[in-house]
Amino acid sequence: MKLCLGIAAVLVVPACSYAQAKPCEELKTEIAAKLDAKGVKGYSLDIVAKDADSGDGKVVGTCEAGSKKIVYKKGAAAAETPTKAPSGL
Repeated sequence: MKLCLGIAAVLVVPACSYAQAKPCEELKTEIAAKLDAKGVKGYSLDIVAKDADSGDGKVVGTCEAGSKKIVYKKGAAAAETPTKAPSGL
């Protein structure tokens, strides 16, 4: 039994460290694709320093060996989208 747990730990630890070592832009793109596939609208994903306050957002990933994190905020993207001026004026 201890042998099985030891083997599992040896296999899981490198997988976790690899996921954290991803470049932030790559991970952000993957998370955005998953959210879009689920039909989530009006959100933003921000890359911030590990020590930065996430405020009202939720941390959805870490990247670059844990030095940065990706913060999800609902409704922020809709507020940042510029409104299109009517053409013909």
